[in-house]
Amino acid sequence: MTKGIHQLLKLEEAGQFLLSIGLFNQLDYAWWLFPALILLPDLSMIGYLFGTKAGARLYNLFHHKLMAVVLLIAGFWWHYPWLALSGVILLGHSSMDRMLGYGLKYDDGFHHTHLGKIGKKDNPGAKA
Repeated sequence: MTKGIHQLLKLEEAGQFLLSIGLFNQLDYAWWLFPALILLPDLSMIGYLFGTKAGARLYNLFHHKLMAVVLLIAGFWWHYPWLALSGVILLGHSSMDRMLGYGLKYDDGFHHTHLGKIGKKDNPGAKA
């Protein structure tokens, strides 16, 4: 991926993160709840205790934006603020992750994502 496109995609994710903040402000919750809950979807990494396939599936379930949008729309549509909040948090978290280069996981290992490999490079001569 070229650097320009990579930066454009990060900017798009930043916009979606800001959208999640705006949507959160439409809900009747205290402001501190957003930062308190924003990392909660990462608890889905517990699935990796049951193997890479189970881990990737559980992680991706809580990091896929369609899940966020479905919860968000359902919450607003049926007037369940807690459901809308769940969608807002999933959207904000997933967007934040994508801005930082963390993508959906393949089932061959945590470090293999749809955005590329994450973590240390396998270059023995590189500085850590």
